[in-house]
Amino acid sequence: LSRIRKARRYIAETDKYTDEDRFNFACEIIDHMRKRSLTTTLVYGKENLPTDGGYILYSNHQGKYDALGVMGGHPRPCRVLMNLKRSKMPIANEYVALVRGKRIDHTDIRQQVRCITEIGAEVKAGKVYLIFPEGGYRKDQDNVMNPFRSGCIRSALISERPMIPVAIVDSFKPFGIKGLKAVHTEVHYLSPIPYEEYANLSSAAIAHMLQERIADHMESVLGYP
Repeated sequence: LSRIRKARRYIAETDKYTDEDRFNFACEIIDHMRKRSLTTTLVYGKENLPTDGGYILYSNHQGKYDALGVMGGHPRPCRVLMNLKRSKMPIANEYVALVRGKRIDHTDIRQQVRCITEIGAEVKAGKVYLIFPEGGYRKDQDNVMNPFRSGCIRSALISERPMIPVAIVDSFKPFGIKGLKAVHTEVHYLSPIPYEEYANLSSAAIAHMLQERIADHMESVLGYP
């Protein structure tokens, strides 16, 4: 509760705290939740992350822990795009506001377009965003992906900045397995895809390319398709 109250203070006092301050505190929350859920996350590929300028992390989606795993291993302030309904849940509500993320309403087309456009402009201005193109995760939680949606790809096209495919493995386990049991997850930041490589492709083709690269990497990690 003390961390939630502190998060709300960070959120309310908009001009007092920098993006770095807010993100660092968000990472403190993540570390606390990891300890309570007996979760260890191994992070690979940090050398693939640009050291300056904006970019978008596009990750597969497995469960409630996903954003925490990806952002907790990220070295720079990172914002997240989250479903409006899920973002209103306790802790998630404060977390999204703390990192200055965005909430997308899948029942409002105009709001979706505005949200995706704003993300593109923010990334072009130097911000980093995490997006889950699957839109949601499977009820049968596992390391299998749903098809990537192409709508959120417009953010990258607007930004003209690199896309970073992210492969998460066993991320469904922390809040998906019953009982108190230690679990291990993995986050893999893959090689950047520069704007020049995807600029002339359709959104659907880009979404397919992202999913294919993530799937290939997961197969190499898990040893099966």
